[in-house]
Amino acid sequence: MMNQLYLMSSSKLVKGITFLPRLLAMTLMLSIISFTAFSQSSVTGKVTDNDGEEMPGVTVLVKGTTNGASTGIDGTYTISNVPTQGTLVYSFVGMQSQEIPVQGRTQINVTLSNDDQLLDEVVVIGYGTVKKKDATGAVAAIGEKDFNKGIITSSEQLMQGRVAGVAITQSSGEPGGGINVRIRGTSSVRAGNGPLFVVDGVPLSGGDISGGGSAGGLGSSSARNPLNFLNPNDIASIDILKDASATAIYGSRGANGVVLITTKKGTQGKGTLDYTVSVGTSKITKKYDLLSADEFVAAGGPDNGGSTDWQDEVLRTAITTQHNLSFGGGTNGDSYRFSAGMLDQDGIINNSGIKRYSASFNGNKKIINNRLNIGTQINIANTEDSGVPVTTDSGFSGDLLAAMLKSNPTNSVRNADGTFNQVSTVEPNAAAIIAYSNDETNTIRALGNLNAEVQIFDDLKFKTVVGFDRSLSSRKAAFSPLLKAAQIENVGQVYFTDIETNNSLWENYFTYDHDFGNVSLNGLAGYSYQRFEYFSKSANATNFRVDDLGLMVNNVSAADNSDGFGSIINGSNSNVDELQSYFGRVNLGFSSKYLITATVRADGSTKFGSGNKYGVFPSFAGKWRLIEEDFIPKNVFSDLGLRLGYGITGNQELPHNLYQERRRYGSAGINNSSSINNGSFSTVAFANPGLKWESTKQFNAGLDFGFSGGRLSGSLDYYYKNTNDLLFQVFSAQPAPSPFVWRNLDADVINKGLEIALNAIVVDANDFEFEINANAAFNKNVVENLLGVYDTGAINGQGLTGAFAQRIASGQPLFAYFLREFGGYDEAGNSIYPNGDFQQFLDGASPNPTVTGGLTTNFKYKNLSLSAFFNGVFGNYIYSNTANAFFTKGSFANGRNVTKDVVNSEEGPLNAPDVSTRFLEKGDFVRLANVNLGYTVNTGKNSAISSLRFFLTGQNLALFTNYSGQDPEVNTNKQINGIPSFGIDYTAYPRSRTWTLGANISF
Repeated sequence: MMNQLYLMSSSKLVKGITFLPRLLAMTLMLSIISFTAFSQSSVTGKVTDNDGEEMPGVTVLVKGTTNGASTGIDGTYTISNVPTQGTLVYSFVGMQSQEIPVQGRTQINVTLSNDDQLLDEVVVIGYGTVKKKDATGAVAAIGEKDFNKGIITSSEQLMQGRVAGVAITQSSGEPGGGINVRIRGTSSVRAGNGPLFVVDGVPLSGGDISGGGSAGGLGSSSARNPLNFLNPNDIASIDILKDASATAIYGSRGANGVVLITTKKGTQGKGTLDYTVSVGTSKITKKYDLLSADEFVAAGGPDNGGSTDWQDEVLRTAITTQHNLSFGGGTNGDSYRFSAGMLDQDGIINNSGIKRYSASFNGNKKIINNRLNIGTQINIANTEDSGVPVTTDSGFSGDLLAAMLKSNPTNSVRNADGTFNQVSTVEPNAAAIIAYSNDETNTIRALGNLNAEVQIFDDLKFKTVVGFDRSLSSRKAAFSPLLKAAQIENVGQVYFTDIETNNSLWENYFTYDHDFGNVSLNGLAGYSYQRFEYFSKSANATNFRVDDLGLMVNNVSAADNSDGFGSIINGSNSNVDELQSYFGRVNLGFSSKYLITATVRADGSTKFGSGNKYGVFPSFAGKWRLIEEDFIPKNVFSDLGLRLGYGITGNQELPHNLYQERRRYGSAGINNSSSINNGSFSTVAFANPGLKWESTKQFNAGLDFGFSGGRLSGSLDYYYKNTNDLLFQVFSAQPAPSPFVWRNLDADVINKGLEIALNAIVVDANDFEFEINANAAFNKNVVENLLGVYDTGAINGQGLTGAFAQRIASGQPLFAYFLREFGGYDEAGNSIYPNGDFQQFLDGASPNPTVTGGLTTNFKYKNLSLSAFFNGVFGNYIYSNTANAFFTKGSFANGRNVTKDVVNSEEGPLNAPDVSTRFLEKGDFVRLANVNLGYTVNTGKNSAISSLRFFLTGQNLALFTNYSGQDPEVNTNKQINGIPSFGIDYTAYPRSRTWTLGANISF
């Protein structure tokens, strides 16, 4: 090879030697160009703010690369390997980023300006908005990116665990089931404890819009959640007003906080079509550890020859599908958005679920030189609920879930002839209950408003709002005579309830906004009128001649009255309530440092007598924006403000017109010719003209702060709430002129606590972001100055008639547990009560949590995003009525199934399962509530699809708790004489774990 090289012809060699200088020259020229364009060096410098203060922690990156550095404590930086013709990007949270060409320099000093975008974030308050930095009250705002993801049936679930001081408890895992919302603790006994919900400026009535249902001996079920009608996909933001200075603008309905829901509007630009589709699967998270058929027999239980897992007979893997379609856009300040949605969610119990079909429109149009803005928001939904007999007050025979838990596992589901194997009315067959019952509720609800705002002068505008909220709900529940259950076998039962509500609103208010030099003034004055109309009718029919559920529901005449059984009982109720209000608010700002807010609202309600119709609810708040002071180091703080507020708010959430004697008409025994007999009146109120508002006085002190340019920000709030003049139904010792009367109790319910909210932006690079949000709330609840005691928390089970577990008394928290103290078993296996065989209060044993919290982590790497949300509840106790009624040695001795721990316990078969601390457990838990993984596809500039994102969401993925029941987040209302309970678990609809896969597509 080498010889051949040396043997080249002379001509070729000469040509090669001649070409060599040219090659060297070309190489030299390319090297010079390469060095000039691509040479690298180190760059040093200092970053300061507009005040000349050094800025530590500023990110400095070579544009288009991951090569970067951060400024030190003195604001200086050094970054290596910087192309001489490259560009450096300087970024810091809360400051405006800058891109600076290097141009061969080795030292570059930079001044960054404040980016007030975060502080200028607008939060919604009553009848207006305010910049977050200027809010004087305790207000929390969460947007769509902060909402809980996955299968969300009701709007409350979007914010569960996300806001400090807002405790949200799902009463059960039933689709469309009830949800309890408590802001800063529980304050009321009989009046509503939930906050006022305001949707696009229209306050909701707060009452049930569907009826409960009766299932004979199986018990009664609750009404559906009234907020299920609102499609969560249409919600843009939720703002929570927590203290009196923020809620006083809503006066008589702001005592328990206010939740303002704002729906989505069309964005400026050409019309955009958005489509979201998802499918999810749900399974029970935890089954009860019941005895199998073999274990049951081995433990001495009666063997009936079968082998049945009754939990498998009742439960299923549930499928949920969702479709949401919207189209919106806008130009020149006008906007429009149409949407339609469909939710089809199966429950994990057979034959249960919810379907919702929804539509909405949100639009506005500016006319007359943009001085008049006309807008409207309309939401309408048709919700179909399929229920099963999961009830709250069934006796010892129990409901569907009780039958599932206690049924002998050696019983077969069906007989040899294919009919259901139904042992007795006190031991119903769970599969037969499902097959022989049908419970359907159909609710149509429309909510909306038409508004017009005119700019009278540059500083003065007037707005009028006409709102409506109308619903029609019909519930039909049928139970076949073939079902062997108390009050149903051989006679059957059908329950009808129709409820119609019509709430109308008319509001008018002026807003004045003007700056007088260093003084800013914002004033609001208005008038509001709201009318609430309610009509209901119900019928309960028995003694049917047919057993077909469809015929029973659609042809009540099939109920035979020929034997005088009294087959149909009818009832009806109608009422009208009105609320007339005058309200005003003044916001004053001095040099952007000192902010003052004064609010007053006067409400007049027809729910009270002439002497007490009107209540006046004032509040006052101030904020000192310390960040504007020269003595606050701007290189340390990006925000610092101190808030103080005090106010009085009210509560009028009680039934209609209880200050004067009032009766309701009912009729019984309508025969086939529809003639009425045995008609009667029932008294629902006795005269008490002195009945007045329940009121809450609240003090709040808060601190808003931000560090490192907003990388770490948050708030700290202390509050003290005192609720008095409690609205209460007092039952008189008999004989007495009236059996009961509604009056104001001279007592106080005090909630005091501390709230902490933190947000940390850990990493904010071009391709990678990492953010942490955390909140915690500490609350103490106590009743003071109450004369007498009031029992609640009814406990059901064999031998437990009249038993209760809770008592309201002075010196105790609301719904305090009142129990025997359990001390184990004696030699005979009977319960030992060390402090005597009587009930007593227990220190610290309250259903009210003392600590609640939430933690969210958000990651984003290029097109991939991942968020995880944990929530926790601590310091509360749960009473397991389920264990009390069904998981005892006596229950096993009577041939019923129990959990495995029961058969190995020292309890004797004749021991009475009295109400005691034996069934009281701590309810502390931490839940991995939500995980969302998403990927955004790069669609390209010429694609018809402008955005495409796939997502996978997991809900209720892990639970850390010592509670032995199915789930500690539970609340079955075990009321006595209308006094609600809290924290009792009784055969609640089980919770599920859900995985959802879906896609968001925009065109």
